[in-house]
Amino acid sequence: MQDAMALDTHAKAISELASQAAMQYFRGTLGIEFKQDQSPVTQADKDVEAKVRSYLNRYFPDHGVFGEEEGQDTGDGRHMWVIDPIDGTRSFLSGHPLFGFLLAYLVDGHPQLGVVGMPALNETFFGVLGKGASLNGQPIHVSDKSHLDQAILYVNEGDKLYSDHPDLFNRLMQSGQTRRFAYDGYPHALLAAGHVDAVVDYDLQPYDFLALSPLIEAAGGVMTDWQGRPLELSSNGAVVSAATPALHAELLELLNP
Repeated sequence: MQDAMALDTHAKAISELASQAAMQYFRGTLGIEFKQDQSPVTQADKDVEAKVRSYLNRYFPDHGVFGEEEGQDTGDGRHMWVIDPIDGTRSFLSGHPLFGFLLAYLVDGHPQLGVVGMPALNETFFGVLGKGASLNGQPIHVSDKSHLDQAILYVNEGDKLYSDHPDLFNRLMQSGQTRRFAYDGYPHALLAAGHVDAVVDYDLQPYDFLALSPLIEAAGGVMTDWQGRPLELSSNGAVVSAATPALHAELLELLNP
């Protein structure tokens, strides 16, 4: 990875910048708008992304940037930063603290570094492939669960799964030792820290999952699409995370009977 130590330092500085910007709006006046697909966007989304883009343009002027709010600038074609300024805008606008900031660094389309910042919880998850993962500077690692019937399973976007894939939804409801419904990236971060064993997620955009993949892999876990393929910009947004290869294989069988 290009200048890995410098990238570490910059990624952490960006996360702190984004967290401070988001918290200036949280549980305050948000200026809510709705996009064409009826997904919400707040002034905080726009402000956080603008501040992160300004930082990246200053320190990495040749790198591409892909953000949820302002789209994609290709840059040199090799190096790209991917930004989700407020991961979980519906949580954010309802005063729920489980919103986050996601940042990924890609080389030749492959995620190398991932940051998950949780501003209201004062938590920052950080992972670099080959260098391990941390939470607030302390090393983290996935669990050792290898069987789904012993696993804590999170099902993200359960309402969409129920609507689009009812048979799969029913199978998921009979799986795992403990099941929870959730949204957004935090369950995947909890998996990296060893608290959750598996997450099935659906209907995501690249900025929703590209930061999660290197974090989970750096912590020793596995994250792919539902067919077991590595995640990249062109992935279809149906993803699965698991603590171990054995658990991941069992989940793929469940997803593709």
